[in-house]
Amino acid sequence: MDKVDFLKNKADYIRNEVINISTKNKAGHIAPSLSCIDILVTLYYSTMSYKPENCLWEARDRLIFSKAHGCYALYAILADKGILPKEEWDGFYTKESTLLGCMERKLEYGLEAGCGSLGHGLPIAVGVAFGARMQAKNYHTFCIVGDGELQEGSAWEALQFAVKHEVDNLIVIIDCNRLQAMDFIINVLDREKDDLVRKLQGFGLSPVICPGHDMDKLVECIKETKSSTDNKPKVIVADTVKGSSLKCMENVPKFHFRMPACSQI
Repeated sequence: MDKVDFLKNKADYIRNEVINISTKNKAGHIAPSLSCIDILVTLYYSTMSYKPENCLWEARDRLIFSKAHGCYALYAILADKGILPKEEWDGFYTKESTLLGCMERKLEYGLEAGCGSLGHGLPIAVGVAFGARMQAKNYHTFCIVGDGELQEGSAWEALQFAVKHEVDNLIVIIDCNRLQAMDFIINVLDREKDDLVRKLQGFGLSPVICPGHDMDKLVECIKETKSSTDNKPKVIVADTVKGSSLKCMENVPKFHFRMPACSQI
Protein backbone atom coordinates (compact mmCIF):
# COMPACT_ATOMS: atom_id res chain seq x y z
CA MET A 1 0.00 0.00 0.00
CA ASP A 2 1.48 3.36 -1.01
CA LYS A 3 1.37 6.48 1.17
CA VAL A 4 -1.66 8.07 -0.46
CA ASP A 5 -3.71 4.85 -0.24
CA PHE A 6 -2.76 4.60 3.43
CA LEU A 7 -3.96 8.16 4.00
CA LYS A 8 -7.24 7.54 2.17
CA ASN A 9 -7.91 4.45 4.28
CA LYS A 10 -7.01 6.36 7.43
CA ALA A 11 -9.37 9.20 6.49
CA ASP A 12 -12.19 6.67 5.98
CA TYR A 13 -11.47 5.19 9.42
CA ILE A 14 -11.52 8.64 11.07
CA ARG A 15 -14.79 9.50 9.30
CA ASN A 16 -16.39 6.34 10.64
CA GLU A 17 -15.08 7.11 14.12
CA VAL A 18 -16.52 10.63 14.04
CA ILE A 19 -19.91 9.45 12.83
CA ASN A 20 -20.13 6.45 15.18
CA ILE A 21 -18.98 8.19 18.37
CA SER A 22 -21.01 11.33 17.64
CA THR A 23 -24.26 9.50 16.95
CA LYS A 24 -23.76 7.11 19.89
CA ASN A 25 -23.15 9.98 22.33
CA LYS A 26 -25.51 12.46 20.63
CA ALA A 27 -22.83 15.05 19.86
CA GLY A 28 -24.22 17.34 17.18
CA HIS A 29 -21.32 19.09 15.44
CA ILE A 30 -20.75 16.30 12.92
CA ALA A 31 -20.92 18.28 9.67
CA PRO A 32 -18.18 20.85 10.48
CA SER A 33 -15.94 17.98 11.58
CA LEU A 34 -16.43 15.99 8.38
CA SER A 35 -15.33 18.82 6.10
CA CYS A 36 -11.78 18.94 7.52
CA ILE A 37 -10.94 15.25 8.07
CA ASP A 38 -8.85 14.86 4.91
CA ILE A 39 -6.87 17.99 5.80
CA LEU A 40 -6.19 16.81 9.35
CA VAL A 41 -5.23 13.29 8.23
CA THR A 42 -2.77 14.72 5.72
CA LEU A 43 -1.19 16.86 8.43
CA TYR A 44 -0.94 14.29 11.22
CA TYR A 45 -0.04 11.21 9.18
CA SER A 46 2.10 12.78 6.47
CA THR A 47 3.18 16.41 6.76
CA MET A 48 3.66 17.68 10.30
CA SER A 49 6.83 17.06 12.32
CA TYR A 50 5.27 15.38 15.32
CA LYS A 51 6.08 12.62 17.81
CA PRO A 52 2.97 10.84 19.16
CA GLU A 53 5.04 9.34 21.96
CA ASN A 54 6.04 12.86 23.08
CA CYS A 55 3.34 15.41 22.27
CA LEU A 56 5.31 18.04 24.24
CA TRP A 57 8.41 17.64 22.04
CA GLU A 58 9.74 21.19 21.76
CA ALA A 59 10.61 20.94 18.05
CA ARG A 60 7.14 19.72 17.02
CA ASP A 61 5.07 21.53 14.44
CA ARG A 62 2.10 23.20 16.11
CA LEU A 63 -1.52 22.99 14.97
CA ILE A 64 -3.89 25.72 16.13
CA PHE A 65 -7.33 24.38 15.29
CA SER A 66 -9.32 27.57 15.07
CA LYS A 67 -12.62 26.14 13.76
CA ALA A 68 -13.12 24.53 17.14
CA HIS A 69 -16.65 23.25 16.48
CA GLY A 70 -15.07 20.75 14.07
CA CYS A 71 -12.86 19.27 16.78
CA TYR A 72 -14.41 15.79 16.65
CA ALA A 73 -12.10 14.92 13.75
CA LEU A 74 -9.06 16.09 15.68
CA TYR A 75 -10.10 14.11 18.78
CA ALA A 76 -10.50 10.94 16.69
CA ILE A 77 -7.04 11.37 15.15
CA LEU A 78 -5.30 12.07 18.47
CA ALA A 79 -7.01 9.02 19.98
CA ASP A 80 -5.95 6.88 17.01
CA LYS A 81 -2.34 8.01 17.46
CA GLY A 82 -2.42 7.19 21.18
CA ILE A 83 -1.99 10.79 22.33
CA LEU A 84 -5.49 11.30 23.66
CA PRO A 85 -6.75 8.41 25.84
CA LYS A 86 -9.15 6.19 23.88
CA GLU A 87 -11.62 6.14 26.76
CA GLU A 88 -11.82 9.95 26.62
CA TRP A 89 -12.78 9.79 22.96
CA ASP A 90 -15.17 6.86 23.40
CA GLY A 91 -16.95 8.77 26.16
CA PHE A 92 -16.86 12.12 24.38
CA TYR A 93 -19.85 14.38 25.10
CA THR A 94 -20.79 12.35 28.17
CA LYS A 95 -19.94 12.57 31.87
CA GLU A 96 -17.32 9.88 31.28
CA SER A 97 -15.04 12.28 29.38
CA THR A 98 -13.37 15.65 29.98
CA LEU A 99 -13.42 16.50 26.27
CA LEU A 100 -15.72 19.36 25.34
CA GLY A 101 -17.83 19.93 22.26
CA CYS A 102 -15.82 23.07 21.56
CA MET A 103 -12.12 22.31 21.99
CA GLU A 104 -10.10 23.69 24.88
CA ARG A 105 -6.33 23.71 25.41
CA LYS A 106 -4.91 20.53 26.91
CA LEU A 107 -1.28 20.05 25.88
CA GLU A 108 -0.94 16.56 27.32
CA TYR A 109 -3.70 15.51 24.88
CA GLY A 110 -2.07 17.32 21.95
CA LEU A 111 -4.57 20.20 21.99
CA GLU A 112 -2.49 23.35 21.51
CA ALA A 113 -5.13 26.06 22.03
CA GLY A 114 -8.70 26.68 23.08
CA CYS A 115 -10.57 28.36 20.26
CA GLY A 116 -14.20 28.27 21.35
CA SER A 117 -14.61 31.97 20.67
CA LEU A 118 -14.33 31.71 16.90
CA GLY A 119 -11.98 34.10 15.16
CA HIS A 120 -9.23 34.00 17.78
CA GLY A 121 -7.34 30.92 16.59
CA LEU A 122 -5.55 32.71 13.78
CA PRO A 123 -4.23 35.52 16.02
CA ILE A 124 -2.99 32.84 18.45
CA ALA A 125 -1.26 31.00 15.59
CA VAL A 126 0.42 34.19 14.39
CA GLY A 127 1.71 34.79 17.91
CA VAL A 128 3.02 31.23 18.22
CA ALA A 129 4.75 31.40 14.84
CA PHE A 130 6.19 34.86 15.48
CA GLY A 131 7.47 33.74 18.88
CA ALA A 132 9.22 30.79 17.24
CA ARG A 133 10.89 33.16 14.79
CA MET A 134 12.10 35.41 17.61
CA GLN A 135 13.58 32.39 19.40
CA ALA A 136 15.18 30.99 16.22
CA LYS A 137 13.03 27.85 16.41
CA ASN A 138 12.56 25.83 13.23
CA TYR A 139 9.08 24.42 13.69
CA HIS A 140 6.07 25.42 11.59
CA THR A 141 2.72 26.56 12.93
CA PHE A 142 -0.35 25.37 11.06
CA CYS A 143 -3.73 27.00 11.59
CA ILE A 144 -7.01 25.56 10.31
CA VAL A 145 -9.73 28.19 10.05
CA GLY A 146 -13.27 28.11 8.72
CA ASP A 147 -14.22 30.51 5.94
CA GLY A 148 -17.12 31.75 8.09
CA GLU A 149 -14.90 32.88 10.94
CA LEU A 150 -12.88 35.00 8.50
CA GLN A 151 -15.59 37.62 8.92
CA GLU A 152 -13.88 38.42 12.22
CA GLY A 153 -11.72 41.54 12.08
CA SER A 154 -9.18 40.00 14.45
CA ALA A 155 -8.23 37.46 11.77
CA TRP A 156 -7.33 40.16 9.25
CA GLU A 157 -5.47 42.22 11.84
CA ALA A 158 -3.40 39.11 12.59
CA LEU A 159 -2.71 38.49 8.90
CA GLN A 160 -1.57 42.11 8.41
CA PHE A 161 0.88 41.67 11.28
CA ALA A 162 2.12 38.35 9.88
CA VAL A 163 2.73 39.83 6.42
CA LYS A 164 4.42 42.95 7.83
CA HIS A 165 6.78 40.88 9.98
CA GLU A 166 7.37 38.16 7.36
CA VAL A 167 6.11 35.32 9.56
CA ASP A 168 7.00 32.73 6.95
CA ASN A 169 6.75 29.73 9.30
CA LEU A 170 2.95 30.11 9.45
CA ILE A 171 0.70 28.00 7.21
CA VAL A 172 -3.00 28.88 7.26
CA ILE A 173 -5.41 26.31 5.82
CA ILE A 174 -8.92 27.60 5.18
CA ASP A 175 -11.64 24.95 5.36
CA CYS A 176 -13.66 26.67 2.65
CA ASN A 177 -17.03 24.89 2.79
CA ARG A 178 -19.08 28.06 2.14
CA LEU A 179 -21.25 27.57 5.20
CA GLN A 180 -21.24 29.24 8.60
CA ALA A 181 -23.40 27.94 11.39
CA MET A 182 -26.94 27.85 9.99
CA ASP A 183 -26.61 29.48 6.57
CA PHE A 184 -24.48 29.84 3.45
CA ILE A 185 -21.84 32.56 3.69
CA ILE A 186 -23.11 34.25 0.53
CA ASN A 187 -26.46 34.83 2.29
CA VAL A 188 -24.74 36.41 5.28
CA LEU A 189 -21.87 38.34 3.73
CA ASP A 190 -22.54 38.15 -0.02
CA ARG A 191 -19.08 36.66 -0.60
CA GLU A 192 -17.94 33.91 -2.97
CA LYS A 193 -14.69 31.93 -2.77
CA ASP A 194 -13.12 34.12 -5.46
CA ASP A 195 -13.80 37.20 -3.35
CA LEU A 196 -11.96 35.60 -0.43
CA VAL A 197 -8.97 34.83 -2.65
CA ARG A 198 -8.84 38.40 -3.93
CA LYS A 199 -9.08 39.75 -0.38
CA LEU A 200 -6.17 37.55 0.71
CA GLN A 201 -4.16 38.78 -2.28
CA GLY A 202 -5.01 42.35 -1.33
CA PHE A 203 -3.44 41.73 2.06
CA GLY A 204 -0.17 40.74 0.39
CA LEU A 205 -0.65 36.98 0.44
CA SER A 206 -0.45 34.40 -2.35
CA PRO A 207 -3.21 31.88 -1.58
CA VAL A 208 -3.16 28.48 -3.24
CA ILE A 209 -6.49 26.79 -4.02
CA CYS A 210 -6.58 23.05 -3.42
CA PRO A 211 -9.35 20.40 -3.48
CA GLY A 212 -9.97 19.68 0.19
CA HIS A 213 -11.08 16.06 -0.26
CA ASP A 214 -8.55 14.93 -2.90
CA MET A 215 -5.83 13.24 -0.87
CA ASP A 216 -3.32 13.11 -3.72
CA LYS A 217 -3.54 16.84 -4.32
CA LEU A 218 -3.75 17.72 -0.63
CA VAL A 219 -0.51 15.88 0.13
CA GLU A 220 1.27 17.58 -2.74
CA CYS A 221 -0.14 21.03 -1.95
CA ILE A 222 0.66 21.00 1.77
CA LYS A 223 4.12 19.52 1.20
CA GLU A 224 5.01 22.17 -1.37
CA THR A 225 3.59 24.94 0.80
CA LYS A 226 5.62 23.83 3.81
CA SER A 227 8.84 23.76 1.77
CA SER A 228 8.23 27.17 0.17
CA THR A 229 10.91 29.79 0.77
CA ASP A 230 8.63 32.81 0.31
CA ASN A 231 9.22 35.29 3.13
CA LYS A 232 5.56 35.63 4.05
CA PRO A 233 2.79 33.51 5.60
CA LYS A 234 1.43 30.72 3.43
CA VAL A 235 -2.30 30.27 2.81
CA ILE A 236 -4.11 27.27 1.35
CA VAL A 237 -7.78 27.64 0.43
CA ALA A 238 -9.09 24.08 0.68
CA ASP A 239 -12.28 23.64 -1.34
CA THR A 240 -14.43 21.41 0.90
CA VAL A 241 -17.98 20.23 1.49
CA LYS A 242 -19.58 20.61 4.91
CA GLY A 243 -20.84 17.20 6.01
CA SER A 244 -18.68 15.47 3.40
CA SER A 245 -19.36 11.72 2.98
CA LEU A 246 -22.69 11.77 4.81
CA LYS A 247 -25.14 12.51 2.02
CA CYS A 248 -27.95 13.73 4.25
CA MET A 249 -25.63 16.44 5.64
CA GLU A 250 -23.67 17.58 2.61
CA ASN A 251 -24.24 21.31 2.05
CA VAL A 252 -27.34 21.30 4.27
CA PRO A 253 -27.18 24.30 6.66
CA LYS A 254 -29.45 22.84 9.36
CA PHE A 255 -26.92 20.06 10.02
CA HIS A 256 -24.36 22.42 11.52
CA PHE A 257 -25.53 21.10 14.90
CA ARG A 258 -28.08 18.37 14.37
CA MET A 259 -28.26 14.61 14.75
CA PRO A 260 -29.18 12.53 11.70
CA ALA A 261 -31.88 9.89 11.89
CA CYS A 262 -30.54 6.33 11.90
CA SER A 263 -32.01 5.77 8.44
CA GLN A 264 -29.95 8.67 7.05
CA ILE A 265 -26.53 7.22 7.99
